[in-house]
Amino acid sequence: SWKTNNPLWVSQWPQEKKLSALKELFKEQLQKGHIKETNSPSNSPAFVNTDSWRLLHDLRRINEVIEDMGPLQPGLPSLSVIPRDWPLVIIDLKDCFFNTPLHPDDAPQFAFSIPSINRREPPQRYHCLMLPQVMKNSPTTCQWFVAQALSPARQKHLQAMILHYMDDLFIAASTQREVEEACDSVITAIQDAGLEVSTSKIQETLPWKYLGWRMTEKSIRPQKIQLRTKVNTLQDLQQLLGEINWIRSVLGITNDELAPVFDLLRGDCDITSPRSLIPKAQRALKKVIEALQQREAHQCIESLPFFLAVLWEQMQLYGLIFQWDSSKRDPLLIIEWIFLPYRSPKTIFPTVEMMAQIIIRARERWLTIAGQDFAVIYVPLKKEYFDWTLQKSEDLQIALLNYPDAYSIHFPRHKLLQAKLSFRETPILSEVPLEVVTVFSDGSGKTHKSVITWQNQTTKRWESGIQMVEGSHQVVELAAVVRAFLLFPEPFNLITDSAYVANIVKRIEGSVLKDVSNNSFCRYLMCLYTILQNRTNPYFISHIRTHTSFPGF
Repeated sequence: SWKTNNPLWVSQWPQEKKLSALKELFKEQLQKGHIKETNSPSNSPAFVNTDSWRLLHDLRRINEVIEDMGPLQPGLPSLSVIPRDWPLVIIDLKDCFFNTPLHPDDAPQFAFSIPSINRREPPQRYHCLMLPQVMKNSPTTCQWFVAQALSPARQKHLQAMILHYMDDLFIAASTQREVEEACDSVITAIQDAGLEVSTSKIQETLPWKYLGWRMTEKSIRPQKIQLRTKVNTLQDLQQLLGEINWIRSVLGITNDELAPVFDLLRGDCDITSPRSLIPKAQRALKKVIEALQQREAHQCIESLPFFLAVLWEQMQLYGLIFQWDSSKRDPLLIIEWIFLPYRSPKTIFPTVEMMAQIIIRARERWLTIAGQDFAVIYVPLKKEYFDWTLQKSEDLQIALLNYPDAYSIHFPRHKLLQAKLSFRETPILSEVPLEVVTVFSDGSGKTHKSVITWQNQTTKRWESGIQMVEGSHQVVELAAVVRAFLLFPEPFNLITDSAYVANIVKRIEGSVLKDVSNNSFCRYLMCLYTILQNRTNPYFISHIRTHTSFPGF
């Protein structure tokens, strides 16, 4: 739809030497029925793309007054859910944009002119009848039109899988006869809609190539097995990581493996700012190239259930959607890998919350592409700890909402399914106060005094420790808490005046930390993390606001 009903006129540019070429293209498009003569009050400049001999339009002003339709199909179809050994046919549509008609009410808005030299004659005026390439809603409109054209074939062949993305069509069925019948119906429907099949690009035998993937009867791998590893600017690095992100869910390239490359994104945000691959990043990219050449994902076996395994490496949890074919020497069928963003939105990302996010992402993904849930979810926890965590963690409860009690801690025996645990099975943070010494902490951003005080259990005298700490109020408060943990390796209670710091202590145990720009805060945070990772005795922490006019402490 349009933001305004007023006609929009942008004058034609002088064409000089390309004027004759422009006239030839107009004549060609007129013969094909893609344009017609018009008296529309609108006008947009037209020009010749000499690289591809195409008629193009400058529709920048037109795009400003068109309502954005957004993506009709947000994401590519997954090829892993195509059952293995099914016969396939892949069809490419020829000049799909130029064969997608505009609505008769909208077509006059896309008008243009051919000027004459020295204004010898009035300009020849035409408007488009077919979809112009550079109109911002053209991809969505083209996608919708092809979907409408395919609708009769899809309704006729319900058992066949007919996928399409823009002008690429994918047809699969359980038998060769079914796929041939579905293919005939698709071609007929496409031609009835005025679209044209590129007969030279029909693929009926393996290996099939579709949307950048190379398929055999059982496996899927990228067509492209090389990466552009020459990096000079931030833009080069972003393009490289974009290529890797596109393939990593199929090839299983983890955040840990890509960490040295991701870290190069830090620094100047200008896309022309210099970047270079340090040795660690070069080694990481070498592993990615090896994965491109050696790894693959599988097409599913229709009769087998799907499983989700939550796995752990050094930095983060990740997920693997798989099937298990016990009749094969290598029974693991890799369907798809699930990863969280490399940079957590939170400074402290608890492991249980990370596991919940993996489960949520995987369940949403599988419900979207397969319309079903997992038969079993494998979690890297002991049974008693998982039950305890499920009772305490709202994140995990939400992740497993409406999921049947079908989770397991016993992973199938395979080298890729060995969950490397690095977090404590049960937290040492106590939920209730302990019958031990109580330490109070406070801090001031103005005086920079970081204070802890406690009553000696033997002498009954109050003792204290004061340290001068540079930094904000939060840094000073955190420094006091760190000193309390250093002084009291035995069980103790900690009462802090900072709700912010109390929440950090409650969340940091068994979590993943994000780098922060404040060096002082980062130093104390890492110190606290290390202390709690090595601590064996329980502790209790609570926040009490002490700076009030009410009686009592």
